[in-house]
Order: sequence, then C-alpha cells, then structure tokens
Amino acid sequence: MKRRAFLKAATLGATAGAIAKPAIAQTNPEIRWRMTSAFPKSLDTLFGGGETFAKLVAEATDGKFQIQAFAPGEIVGAPQAVDAIAGGTVEMGHTCSYYYVGKDPTFAIGTNLPFGLNSRQTNAWLYHGGGNALLNEFYAKHNLYALVAGNTGAQMGGWFRKEIKTVDDLKGLKMRIAGLAGQIMGKLGVVPQQIAGGDLYPSLERGTIDAAEWVAPYDDEKLGLNKVAPYYYYPGFWEGGPAIHMFINLQKWNELPKSYQAAMQAAAGYVNADTQAKYDARNPAGLRELLGDGAQLRPFSQEIMDAAYKAANEIYDEISAKNPDFKKIYDSYKAFRGEEYLWFQVAEYAYDTFMIRARARG
Repeated sequence: MKRRAFLKAATLGATAGAIAKPAIAQTNPEIRWRMTSAFPKSLDTLFGGGETFAKLVAEATDGKFQIQAFAPGEIVGAPQAVDAIAGGTVEMGHTCSYYYVGKDPTFAIGTNLPFGLNSRQTNAWLYHGGGNALLNEFYAKHNLYALVAGNTGAQMGGWFRKEIKTVDDLKGLKMRIAGLAGQIMGKLGVVPQQIAGGDLYPSLERGTIDAAEWVAPYDDEKLGLNKVAPYYYYPGFWEGGPAIHMFINLQKWNELPKSYQAAMQAAAGYVNADTQAKYDARNPAGLRELLGDGAQLRPFSQEIMDAAYKAANEIYDEISAKNPDFKKIYDSYKAFRGEEYLWFQVAEYAYDTFMIRARARG
C-alpha cells in the first residue's frame, strides 16, 4: 500500500513538473541587451569588469539573458552614456556617476565626493547606510536604476608636466579632472578639463593639458601617462573610494523577471569586490614599474591639501543651499563619514600605521 501511494505521488509530481515547464519558460525569456562602457578596452580592470558582469548574468540564466559590452564611441561616448540609457538607445551602461555632474551635481555623490569615504566605507554606506536607496530615489528622476559594480580604492593624484609645490603653482594649470573635484580645483586656480581616458595620452603629449588624473599605477601604466608627464602625485583626495555603477534604464529594469534582477544584483556584487581586489593585487607592481621607468613620485603639500579641503566644504554648502536632492543625500553621506572615521581611527588606522612602520624597519 505504501509503495502504491509513493508511486502515485511520484507520478503526480512528474506530471506537475511536465505541466510547469512551459510556465517556467515563459518567465525566463530570451533577452539581448547592449551595455555601453565608459572605459577603454585596454583596461582589463574596468572594461573587464563589465565583461565579467555580462558573463555571470548569462551563466546564471542558462544563456537566456545576454548582455554585450561596447567600448566608448562604439555606440555613444562616455559623456552621453546616461542620456543614451535613460532614452533607450541602450539598455544599460557601466560608468561613473560623477561624469554627469553637468546634469545635476547630485550625480557626484554616487561615485565619491572629494575628501569622502574610502572604499570600504563607501560599500558600508551603500549597502547598510541607506546609500543605495537614496541614490536610486534620485536616479529614478532620470529614468535610471543603478547597481554598484566596482571600486578602485584610493586613487592617485595624477600626472603633472611640472612640479606642484604650492597653491600658486596650480594657477592656470589645465588639468583633466572629473566630477565636483574639477570645481574644487577650479577654486584653487586650476582650469578643469573633461577628457575621456583614451584621449589623455595625446592631450598631454600635445600640451593641450598640463596634468591628468586617471586611476592608479596599474591602469596609469597601461595608458602610458608617465611618458608625457613625469611627476606622479598622491593622494587623489577627490577619490578616496570611488564606486562604479551599472546604470540601467528604469523601465527595462522593472520589466525584467525577478530572477534576472537577482542575477544582475549578484553579478554586480561580485564585480564590485573583484575590481577592488584586482587593484589591490596589481597596483604594487605597477608602482614599482613606473618608478623604475623614471616616474617621479611626489605627495601633495599640506598647503594644497588644506586649501582643497576648505574649498570642498564651501562647495558642498553652496550646493546644499540650492539643491534639495544633493542636500538630502549629502547629509546622510556626511553623517556616515563622521561615524566611520571615528571607528577607523581606533582599529584600522592603528593597525595599518604599525604595519607600515614595521615594514619600513624591515
């Protein structure tokens, strides 16, 4: 009797499974999307992150959700990416939010504010401090939805054709620098320029610009910037922990099956961690090679750091006074930063300081 009941249940289960298959197929459609990247193909860290994301999404959906990555200019240029995504020219893009401060300065916060959070703190704010929700509330006004998908860690201050020792040395300097950092450096006399990564070398070589910031040793070496601007400054105080995002057309995102949304969220999370890990693993050798090739490593002076910090806070106050979206997100970001550095000075800073000194002692 028990055997007959088991067989009957098994048969009913098999029949139910057969009936369910068409329904499952209907909820897992074949989808083809295009992703425009803001990063040249030569950068395996950044452009490669987009390719990894697409590969993971395809694998998680048994090949039914295919995303093809395109370099800047193949469909649209990096400065036009969010307009192309919002307007439906492409379904999504892999880019930095702060490239679009011309639309609204609030876009800057999505990547990083000068003198802002480091990479770990950025992730903490985004995932557990309400940052993602606040940003997507803002992005929705532009028909966008965003998934954080990468971080470089603290960046370098860039490549300069001459030494920069004082604030006076910055006056009249034409520098490629993105986001609100350009406005901050503008207060110090710099003439900020928005130039795509692939155009930095020729712009420096021709003297169209006098300085350029990009990322860090591993990527900077690939672009060959040390060949045309020998002075390599640090730290990039405008990018202490810059996040990179997958921007998605909001309607297209809402139309996706929940399982596909989950696949994208998981893939973005992996790329977010993997990108940071790649930079941490590869930057030490990159720095050694650049120095061996003649790069001159220099710290920004305390005078420049203090002046830039003062200018940054003035600009944030000015924007907050007239932009409610910026103020709402910045207030959250600023409060979180204060708490994070209270904690980081206790354990992280003490430990890192000891280890750096121990290494120096051999």
